[in-house]
Amino acid sequence: MSKELLKKVRKIEIKTRGLSRQIFAGEYHSAFKGRGMAFSEVREYQFGDDVRSMDWNVTARLNAPYIKVFEEERELTVMLLVDVSGSRLFGTTIKTKRELITEIAAVLSFSASANNDKVGALFFSSKVEKFIPPKKGRSHLLRIIRELLEFEPQEKGTDIGEALRYLTNAIKRRCTAFLLSDMIDVDSSLKPRFEEALKIAANRHEIAAISVYDQRERELPDIGLIKIADAESGKEEWVNTSNKSVRDHFNKWNMSVNASIQQTLRRYKVDSVSISTNEDFVKGLVALFKKR
Repeated sequence: MSKELLKKVRKIEIKTRGLSRQIFAGEYHSAFKGRGMAFSEVREYQFGDDVRSMDWNVTARLNAPYIKVFEEERELTVMLLVDVSGSRLFGTTIKTKRELITEIAAVLSFSASANNDKVGALFFSSKVEKFIPPKKGRSHLLRIIRELLEFEPQEKGTDIGEALRYLTNAIKRRCTAFLLSDMIDVDSSLKPRFEEALKIAANRHEIAAISVYDQRERELPDIGLIKIADAESGKEEWVNTSNKSVRDHFNKWNMSVNASIQQTLRRYKVDSVSISTNEDFVKGLVALFKKR
């Protein structure tokens, strides 16, 4: 490891380990303490059972209250599904999406480690680029951070469905998986493949989606004629941002895409949060943890 890279890794470690201890350790433990239990069976509700264990799908289907029964599991496995496609390099304000994803992933890793959980990572573009099996230990976490900082993918595109399929096949026991992506491919021609993969993965694992974005991807500024380039396809196009109808059309399209993404995630009971490159991600992660 070069001195410059080592310096970056240590800087990330100092910042994110501190955050995980001060802010997230308690929130993480509260959000995922029940995830240290492995699903065993579904049975009819009995007086005195914890209503938080209700299986509402089975209850609705059988028209009688049923609860999920868990067996104690000594440790939890946390998987980080990290989007390393070309679009992650974009950023117009404080940091790029890549830098934001790295910091969030590091905080999640140290929070999981403080809870004595194993952490693994899966880097994906339009294919699975790298799989780091879940393990414990500081050296393992630092390896993940190092890879987040320096890894360069072979492909520029995005296929989240491919990552979810790999997760389903590679991790046999139930885990908690954090999907860190800008979700750019979700509303494209790949959406049916994504939905099918999400449905299967969410049935086996606990999945939480963290969507990162730059504000300029969601709202065009009024700055005249500009060239817009697709970071994944390389396609370029001139756009007159001073034309209000152009800006309105772009903003309306973007809102529609984001609404579609959220609808898909809710359909498969995937908790999610969107975090911008120009905001503090602490509030976003705490909000995500409180949803659980």
